[in-house]
Amino acid sequence: MLKEHAIEFLKRTGVMQEGHFRLTSGRHSDRYMQCAHLFVSPYDSETVCLDLAMFFNPEDFGKIDLVVGPALGGVIMAYEMARVLKIKNIFAEREDGKMALRRGFHVEPGTRVLVVEDVVTTGGSVREVIELMVAGGAEVVGVGSVVDRSDGAVDFGVPFHAMLSMKVDSWPADDCPLCKKGLPIVKPGSRKV
Repeated sequence: MLKEHAIEFLKRTGVMQEGHFRLTSGRHSDRYMQCAHLFVSPYDSETVCLDLAMFFNPEDFGKIDLVVGPALGGVIMAYEMARVLKIKNIFAEREDGKMALRRGFHVEPGTRVLVVEDVVTTGGSVREVIELMVAGGAEVVGVGSVVDRSDGAVDFGVPFHAMLSMKVDSWPADDCPLCKKGLPIVKPGSRKV
C-alpha cells in the first residue's frame, strides 16, 4: 500500500488521531495511533494483514509456523495474520512486569515465528517477545506491524515491515509545544504511564 493511501486508510478507520496525547513513555505527541479502531472491522483487519502477508510470503521467508503478538495490541493482529497465513497463533502477556507465555501457550524448539504488533514506537514489547521466543528455542524470522512510528529507525535484527512507516513527532512533557499553547491532553492506550 502506498504511503499516501495508508495514511488515508488509517485516518478513515479512526486509527490515526490528531490532538494532544500523553504517550506510554510519558512523552507528548500531536498524533496517536489507536489500532483498536482498525480491528473493529474484520474487512479492514483483513486488508492490512493481507498487505503484510504479501511481504512475509513463504517463498521469500520460508515456512512460518506460528504468529506471536504481545498483549494487548498484538493479540487480534496475531490472530488475523495467522488466519491469512493459515497457521497458528498465540500471544504473550505481562506477568510480574515481564512478557511471558501463559494460558498453557508454549513454543517448540525450532518453531519459525513471525512476531506482530499493532504499533511500534521504540520496539520494546516486540524485543521482549523476540527474547521470549528465542529463550524457548524458536527462530524469529520477521516482525510485522500496522504502524512503525520510528520511520524505520528500530532494528530487530530480522526483517521488519509495517503497512505505514513514518516519523511521528513527540516531545518531553516539560518541553511540549502543545502544553505551552494550553491544549488539553488525553492519555489513550492500554498501559498506565
